[in-house]
Amino acid sequence: MIGRGTRLCPDLFGPGEDKKFFYIFDYCQNLEYFSQNPETTDGSAAESLGTRLFKGRLELIQELDKKMRPEGDPAVAEGDKGYGDVTEGAVRQNTAELLRSAVAAMNPDNFVVRPKRRLVEKYKQADAWVALSGDSLSELAHEVAGLPSELEAESEEAKRFDLLILNVQLTVLRGTPGFERLRDQIRAIAGLLEEKANIPLVKEQLPLIQDLQSDEWWEDVTVPMLEMARKCIRDLVQLIEKQQRKPIYTDFEDQLGLETAVAFPDLNIGSDFERFRAKARQFLREHQNHLTIHKLRWNQPLTPTDLDELERMLTKAGIGSEAEVARAKQESSGLGLFIRSLVGLDRQAAKRAFGDFLSDKTVKANQIEFINLIIDYLTEHGVMDPGLLYESPFTDISPRGPEGVFTGAQVNHLIAVLAEVRKRAAS
Repeated sequence: MIGRGTRLCPDLFGPGEDKKFFYIFDYCQNLEYFSQNPETTDGSAAESLGTRLFKGRLELIQELDKKMRPEGDPAVAEGDKGYGDVTEGAVRQNTAELLRSAVAAMNPDNFVVRPKRRLVEKYKQADAWVALSGDSLSELAHEVAGLPSELEAESEEAKRFDLLILNVQLTVLRGTPGFERLRDQIRAIAGLLEEKANIPLVKEQLPLIQDLQSDEWWEDVTVPMLEMARKCIRDLVQLIEKQQRKPIYTDFEDQLGLETAVAFPDLNIGSDFERFRAKARQFLREHQNHLTIHKLRWNQPLTPTDLDELERMLTKAGIGSEAEVARAKQESSGLGLFIRSLVGLDRQAAKRAFGDFLSDKTVKANQIEFINLIIDYLTEHGVMDPGLLYESPFTDISPRGPEGVFTGAQVNHLIAVLAEVRKRAAS
C-alpha cells in the first residue's frame, strides 16, 4: 500500500496542485512489525472546495444582512441595489436557499452526519434562514459546513468559478484589498472563453463575455451584477483547456506590506495581452479577404513583404502597440504563426494538405477518423504540434496514438505534413 501511495498524481487537488503527500492507515501495526519508520509530516487536512464555498456563502449572507437590514429588523431595508431583475435581497435569498438545499440533502444515516443530526434537522427548514444570528452563523460554519451532502455533483471548474465570484462579491461589500487581482482573473477567464465563440453555448453569452473584459463593466460593479455573471458563465468555464486554466485559479490570501510604485512604461502583461489577442482576432476575421490573411487561411507560403504588411495592418488599425506585436511574434515564433492561430486554417485547405491519405481507397475507417480530428484541430488553431497526436482525443481512437492506426511510413508522412503547414505560416 505504501508503494501505491507513492504514485504521482498531477492536478490531484486542482489545476496545478499536484499530489505531495499521502496518508498511511496502519490499523494492524505493520510498520512496527516490519521495523519500518518512514519519514512523516504533521499535515493538516485542507478544507474541501465545497466547504470553502459553504463558508463563503455564509459570509456573503452575513455581509448582505449588515448592509440591508437595520439591527434586529429581519425585513429588507429600502434602497436594495439591483441589476435587472436581480436585487441584493434576491441574491441573499438565493444564496440562503443554495445552502439550505445542501443541508437538506445531508443523509442523517451517514455516520459523519449522524452526530450533527439535530443541527441538520434545524437548518434544513426554510424558516431557520430568514434571519441568521451570530450563534447560527457559527454553528453552520463550524458544525455543518464540512458535512457531506448528497446533492448532484457539479464540475470542479464551475465550483471554483463560483468561489472566485464569491470572493469578488465579498471585496465589493467589505471594501477590502484584492479586488483588482480577482477582477483580472475573471477578465482572463472571459478572454479564454471568447476564443471558444464557435461553440453555441459560448456564443449565446458572447456579449456578456466581452463586457467582462471591458473597464466600463467593472466601474461601480454590484453584487447583483456579479451574481448574474456567475450564473451565465459558470457552466462554460469547463470548456477552457486545462493547460490554459492553470494560471487562473488561485486560492491564497494576500499579505500586504509597504507599497512601492514601480513604472513599466513599455510592458503589457496578463489580461491586457489577452485583450490584444481578442481585438486582433475580431479585426482579422473581419478582413479575411485581405490577400495576406487569405494566404494564411489557405496554407499558401508567405513572403517577408506579406509579414511586414500584417504588422503594418495591426499597428495602423490601433489593434495593438509595437510592444504587443513584438511580444506576439516572440511567443508564437513569428507573426505569421500568431495570426494563423487566430484565424485558423480553411477546412478545404486542411483537407487538401492530407489529400494523399483521404484519397487512398484502402484507407480504414479509424484512419479517416484520425485524419478528420487533425483537420478539425487545424481548422480552429491553424497549426499543430505533433506531440498532440499522442493525447486525447487521438488516444481515444488508439492508446498508442498514430502508431496504433498507421504504419511507420504513414506516421512520418503525417508529421511531415504538419511541419509543412507550420512552415508555410512561418516563412
